[in-house]
Amino acid sequence: MILRKAPAGFSPAGLSLVARGTAPDTVLARQRAMFAFLCFVWGTTWLAMKVGVTSVPPGFFAGARYGVAGIVLLCWRWTRGQRVSVPAWAWPRLLLVSVLMVALNQVTQLYGLRYVPAGLATVISSALTPVSLIGFSAMMGQERFTRRRLGALALGAVGTVMLFGQKALAGRLGWPELAGAGGVIVGCLSYSMGSVLARPLMRTLTPGEMAALSNSIGGFLLFGASLAFEPGSGAALAGHWGWPAFCAWLYLLLPGSLGATLIYFFLVRDWGVGRTGSYAFICPVVGVVFAVLLFGEKVDVGEVIGMSLMLGSAALVLRR
Repeated sequence: MILRKAPAGFSPAGLSLVARGTAPDTVLARQRAMFAFLCFVWGTTWLAMKVGVTSVPPGFFAGARYGVAGIVLLCWRWTRGQRVSVPAWAWPRLLLVSVLMVALNQVTQLYGLRYVPAGLATVISSALTPVSLIGFSAMMGQERFTRRRLGALALGAVGTVMLFGQKALAGRLGWPELAGAGGVIVGCLSYSMGSVLARPLMRTLTPGEMAALSNSIGGFLLFGASLAFEPGSGAALAGHWGWPAFCAWLYLLLPGSLGATLIYFFLVRDWGVGRTGSYAFICPVVGVVFAVLLFGEKVDVGEVIGMSLMLGSAALVLRR
């Protein structure tokens, strides 16, 4: 970990562990452990989202999840005597980030999941997220393209197609499936742009404040819009979702929103969006491994090669 020269947009808060006497190697080890947790959790959330939206309106399901997560984080900070102070100039950008990363991202992706197979959604997300993160980051002057990064993105895209492409595109894709795929694409681009816009805010706000505020704002905007416009949202208030959907919601709330989202903001602040975005090449591999271990699914040689290429791509991006 290089400490003599901080990258563009790096917050001095990122060195707080070092300032208290923690060795740089220890800081890096903690960051890698957080990244591994992030990949594990987000690698297992696709199934939970798919289960949830089959019985609960997608906007209501996601809005309740993120709204509750934001309130819990704000209350946790309050009990620790930590106030949330947002400068006046930061509110417009914070509102935009909340809409992009939570409200727009969730409603488009979850509605898309109603009409496309989870495999196709994984292909789109895994291939598009790292590219869009680095692309938007370069456009905003936060990072720059390098030949190593371009090679890693190409390697990861090839691996994604080898792992999921044949199964995802099997059968006929009609207009509903194409519209669903379009929703997943819009959701990926929305989340990536929001991530890039969020990083400059963390020169003033801590990752904990960013997670609490963006979850609260985006979640309650989505929840309110759902109650006003989404069919079935009023009936969903009664809570008769069925235990599979309720368990899926709890999993998405606890490790998904309260754990992984907070870690994501920490890593975006300290690593940048391009390096952190390599989680998109690791999460699908996590999902496949769990499908093999828990459900006895089989993988062929091509899929093993695809997973190896995706992990190799992530290694190239993560390498300092």
